[in-house]
Amino acid sequence: MTGGLIGIALVSLGMVLTPGPNMVYLVSRSITQGRRAGLISLTGVFLGFTLYLAATCLGLTAIFAYVPAAYTALKLAGAAYLLWLAWNALKPGGTSAFEPRTLTPEPPRKLFGMGLLTCLLNPKIAILYLSLLPQFIEPSMGHVLLQSLALGSVQIVVATTVNGLIAISAGALAAFLGSRPLWLRVQRYVTGTILGVFAVHMATDRSKALVPA
Repeated sequence: MTGGLIGIALVSLGMVLTPGPNMVYLVSRSITQGRRAGLISLTGVFLGFTLYLAATCLGLTAIFAYVPAAYTALKLAGAAYLLWLAWNALKPGGTSAFEPRTLTPEPPRKLFGMGLLTCLLNPKIAILYLSLLPQFIEPSMGHVLLQSLALGSVQIVVATTVNGLIAISAGALAAFLGSRPLWLRVQRYVTGTILGVFAVHMATDRSKALVPA
């Protein structure tokens, strides 16, 4: 189980450091409207993570246990998406999340709602919970539901912590990275490699979906 927790922590770190809908929205809000707006948006993202974890533990994975072909298709789609993210992280000339578009200031209620919606519609999160997280469950240990909760909680902690730090320091990070292109390249290479490794693992894995118990 320890290996699974470390594995999900690493892939969660790689995914959260790869520019996606959540990061772009949080950075844009923090730079445009201030840290408080970024953190309010993050509470919506946090709720989105929690809803995905609850849905996964309450039976979404059970559907794939009874329809193996659907589970295989989802894993392959997830692997392809991770490879696409890896390529976008590694290819030259990629854009940075710290060059966000300007947004119109919004009230707290809308910031929270948009953070939630952005998370729920984020394909990275859907793939992580529905096809990637089950890869770290060890059936021989039993308590699949508890393992799912533990793994999902690690993902939430990693993603929320990193996103929170990014939201708080978005302005300073944008200025720092903008003047140090080498750091941006290192970040892209590390995250791209992590995502690529897990994409290959997903594509070659032959395990079946597990029914939470």
